[in-house]
Amino acid sequence: MTAILDNIPYEILPFNMDGGLMSRAALGLIVLSIDQTMEYEWRRIIDLPGVAFFESRIPCPPDITPALLMEMHKDIATGTALLLPGIDLQVVAFGCTSGSIVIGEEEIFSQIRRVRPGVACTTPITAAMAGLKALNAKRIALLTPYVESVNNLFKKHIEEKGVEISRIATFNHAVDADVACIDAETLKNAILKIGAAPDVEAVFVSCTSLRMCDHTREIEQLLGKPVLASNSAMAWHALRLAGIDDVLPQWGRLFEV
Repeated sequence: MTAILDNIPYEILPFNMDGGLMSRAALGLIVLSIDQTMEYEWRRIIDLPGVAFFESRIPCPPDITPALLMEMHKDIATGTALLLPGIDLQVVAFGCTSGSIVIGEEEIFSQIRRVRPGVACTTPITAAMAGLKALNAKRIALLTPYVESVNNLFKKHIEEKGVEISRIATFNHAVDADVACIDAETLKNAILKIGAAPDVEAVFVSCTSLRMCDHTREIEQLLGKPVLASNSAMAWHALRLAGIDDVLPQWGRLFEV
C-alpha cells in the first residue's frame, strides 16, 4: 500500500523476522559500577553466532571490604529489572566474586528471581566451584587481590564446598581501579609460583577486575595445570547453563569440558 505524506511517496513494507542476535541464547549480566574488565572479557569469550549478553550496572563502593560489599545487596533486583524487560533470558549472572560470598549465592539468586522467576543464575564463585568440579580439581591454590578479611571468607566458603585450599597468595589491595591495572606479567609470575607446588591441582584467580582471559591458555601450558579466573569461569558457566556446549579451548581447559 502506498500513500502520500506531504507529497512524498510513503510506503509500508512487509518484513520477515529471525531470532535476532540471540537465536541460540540470551544472557543477562549484572556488572558493578566500578568494574573495568568484565565486559571486555565477556565480549572476547562470548563471540558466538546467535549468543548475546546484555548488561546492567549497579552501584558499588571503590574499596573492597566485607561491609561495603554487603551494600550492593539492595540493588540486585533493580539491576536485574533493567535487563531487556519483557524478553526471555536463559541466564542472569551477577558479576562480583567477593560480593557473592559476602551477600551469599542463594540470596543473590533470590533477588534476581524476584524479577526473573525461574531463571538460571550464576556468580563467579558459583561458576568457579562448578568448574573445579567439572575438572575434578579438589586441591587448589587461590590468587586474589583482596585484603585478609576477604581472603578468610573465601577460604571458609570454598572449603565448605569440599575443595581444599593448599595455599593463598594475594596482592593485598582493596582499591578496585588499581586492581584492574595489574599487568599480565605480574599475574603470570604469581600463578606459576603458587601453582607449581605438588599439592596444587588447579589455580583459581579470583576477582572480576583482574585481566586474565587473554593469558589463561598460555599460563596453563606453562604450568601444566588448569587455571580458572572469575570472568571466564562465569562466562563458561553461563553458556553451559544456557545449553551452549561449544568447545572453546583458546580460553582455557575449562572450555573443553
